[in-house]
Amino acid sequence: MKSFNFLSAIIILLSISSCNTLNSPQQVKFSGETQGTYYAVTYYNSDGEIFQENIEALLKEFDLTASMWVENSIISKINRNEQISINDDFRILFEMSKEVFKKSNEAFDPTVGPLVNAWGFGFTDRMKVDQHVVDSLLPLIGFEKVKLENNTIIKEYPGIQFDFNAIAQGYSVDLVAKLLEEKGIENYLIDIGGEVLGKGSKPKNEPWKVGIEKPSDNASYGQELKAIVILNDKALATSGNYRKFYEEDGIRYSHTINPKTGYPVQHSLLSVSVLANDCGRADAFATACMVSGLEKSKDLINTIPELEAYFIYSEKNGNLKTYFTQGFEKFIDEELD
Repeated sequence: MKSFNFLSAIIILLSISSCNTLNSPQQVKFSGETQGTYYAVTYYNSDGEIFQENIEALLKEFDLTASMWVENSIISKINRNEQISINDDFRILFEMSKEVFKKSNEAFDPTVGPLVNAWGFGFTDRMKVDQHVVDSLLPLIGFEKVKLENNTIIKEYPGIQFDFNAIAQGYSVDLVAKLLEEKGIENYLIDIGGEVLGKGSKPKNEPWKVGIEKPSDNASYGQELKAIVILNDKALATSGNYRKFYEEDGIRYSHTINPKTGYPVQHSLLSVSVLANDCGRADAFATACMVSGLEKSKDLINTIPELEAYFIYSEKNGNLKTYFTQGFEKFIDEELD
């Protein structure tokens, strides 16, 4: 899963007031650690029952599916070419990834793992990457080179490796939401490492609000916000290039790798926040936008009715600018300097 130095523009839960009046729904709020980052859950119900243990058990179980840092996870075994039958969650991740791969003109590609590792953003030591290394790895990249048959992943080449980091965290938010709804919870806000899903509302129909962080290399997480967004039965996921990077010989290398070129992306887009009906797709399309850049991402988002997006980019003089799709505007509570 994503490392603790979370790569994307963090979305901050804004303050949520307690509701203690008689016969009013009780607020339940708790947080913890998962997937190398944090999780925070807030919901309202009549009896105040706490489901933290259930959620932590679910997230721990999910690590056994999609975490590359868990040696005996399904994804780790597949990457080692061990014969294993996948479970329902891996199948959903696979099929959802295939969908976004096609719709994004292959900008989102979970087989980018070998390149992510080579550039030092995966779970192996960084290599000295040159064109020869890139050329040797590019044949291993391409979601069209993998398929699912009879609960088994078939790879065209043994060296192909999956990396679900750009979708699994968002999908885990959806899993928590499903658990809460099975418990009868209708009004909740879930945040896992900045990927957020809000359903229903707080008491008195007060909406859930979250913040989109202003990109800054040196700022503490959540120190400065660029916009406040209302989540009305929507998921919001943010991807950005200004937190997870390194500099070498005066060149900045971003964690976002273009699966077609084999190199870290270099463009003016600093972060993108995508609204979708579920957090898994929001997460994946946010990454696709960071690969594609601003102009191609505008076209991408506008071709998919479910999606809306808020872009933060840098002009040549270094000034920050924003662009948001027409449908995103109705979710903006406030834009900040």
